[in-house]
Amino acid sequence: MVVVAFGSNLGDRHTAIREAAARVARLLHSFRLSPIIETQPVGEGLENDPPYLNAVGVGESTLSPQELLARLLAIEAEAGRTRSTAGAPRTLDLDLILAGDQIVDGPGLQIPHPRFRERLFVLEPLAALAPELVDPITGLTIRELLRARPPSLLHGFGGPGT
Repeated sequence: MVVVAFGSNLGDRHTAIREAAARVARLLHSFRLSPIIETQPVGEGLENDPPYLNAVGVGESTLSPQELLARLLAIEAEAGRTRSTAGAPRTLDLDLILAGDQIVDGPGLQIPHPRFRERLFVLEPLAALAPELVDPITGLTIRELLRARPPSLLHGFGGPGT
């Protein structure tokens, strides 16, 4: 199973995620999108940035992680994403989180995403879709990874698949 995280904190955030999800659905068979949630930016110096909308999508693909990443970056660019500085506000952020049980550690691509286990804005929506999905590094399910984290104060934006 492939897992893609979606985020947006500039412009029409909801539309950015919905349109990106429609494009990702053309890359991933049996694609499902989690509920969209609103979160505060994570990181030092980002507390005054606009809030994010976040979601997670899952599906199956025959594309390599490198091919998937290239297509995700193209979707971001077409949505107006610029990369001025790390953590800068963005119209769209797409992260390749998992690609089945593959482990990739190369320049520009790490699978599983190296920080997804720390990010409740990834774990909570992913647990809604695939709680028994296994992290190939730790051997833990998404449900187990989430239970190991403190509870969050995330607020939902809509119902399932919004």
